[in-house]
Amino acid sequence: MAESSLLNRLDGLVSRFEEVGTLITDPGVIADMKRFVKLTKEYRDLEKIVQAREEYIQVLNGIEEAKTILENEQDQELREMAREELDACTNRIPALEEEIKLLLVPADPQDDKNAIVEIRGGTGGDEAAIFAGDLYRMYVKYCENKGWKIELTSYTEGTSGGFKEIIFTVSGEGVYGVLKYESGVHRVQRVPQTETQGCVHTSAATVAVLPEADEFDVEIKESDIRTDIFCASGHGGQSVNTTYSAIRLVHIPTGITVQCQDEKSQLKNKAKAMVELHSRIYNMEYQKFLDEIASKRKTMVSSGDRSAKIRTYNYPQGRITDHRINYTVYNLSAFMDGEIQDCIDHLIVAENAERLKESEL
Repeated sequence: MAESSLLNRLDGLVSRFEEVGTLITDPGVIADMKRFVKLTKEYRDLEKIVQAREEYIQVLNGIEEAKTILENEQDQELREMAREELDACTNRIPALEEEIKLLLVPADPQDDKNAIVEIRGGTGGDEAAIFAGDLYRMYVKYCENKGWKIELTSYTEGTSGGFKEIIFTVSGEGVYGVLKYESGVHRVQRVPQTETQGCVHTSAATVAVLPEADEFDVEIKESDIRTDIFCASGHGGQSVNTTYSAIRLVHIPTGITVQCQDEKSQLKNKAKAMVELHSRIYNMEYQKFLDEIASKRKTMVSSGDRSAKIRTYNYPQGRITDHRINYTVYNLSAFMDGEIQDCIDHLIVAENAERLKESEL
């Protein structure tokens, strides 16, 4: 039976759950922060599986008990209650089995991390920068609705508004696992503010979403970093262009460069820049993980390929189209006000289907 096969897989994880529960209380493990965090994450993941297993057993027992009552009981009221219980439990089984199968498929290990988001104006000049600003506002609204915290790292403003480039960090629960679907090229079709003839133009902006590295995910030698200090530019009040607070860090072995000018304090800017530098170096290894997955799947929903066109925003039609899953809605105004959850939900469902199919191969 399918139930016994699934239960056998679940039963094998109960002992590991108990073992990990013991390990995370061991002083020796707690002292090794990298191992402790890894085991704590494993414990949380196994806890979900163990809870699902308990519910699954309860539902299977409910079916057996209801069947026994219907076979042996004469009381009509009890038989009616048993029929309702049997129907409820039988209807719950398929969805619960899908949930358990998904829990058994290894998830992206980075999903629980915070995210660093980078938006750059692409083709389209000033209009692309304006669109990059619109996307930034969209994500700010979305994150506010989710209760996530946004911290600006650096930005370069466009000559007619918006941003040529803007980088920010989003903190909260499971941020990267949600925002990773936004990586790629976003295309806009509309009459630009700079257009006098009223013609519809196509512009684009690229969005890159990186998992924020924990400080122990990657080790960086201080001797490998060159630090440049300069005056901040842009918004910021009287201290701008008078205080040497902006920081640029160059990782000499890889050539990766990051900078932060958002804070008035040089120390705070350096701390933010170090977080981003850790994440970008860590992301070089993580990219190999994404490429490996992409090679196994025909359609990569959350892709590391940031040159792929993923979504079109058509203003004359009020239309949003996500090209990865053929998702189209006509609520562009609300979408740009941060109401993007429905689209992300569809992307998550599509990727879960891919993960399940991949695990059965």
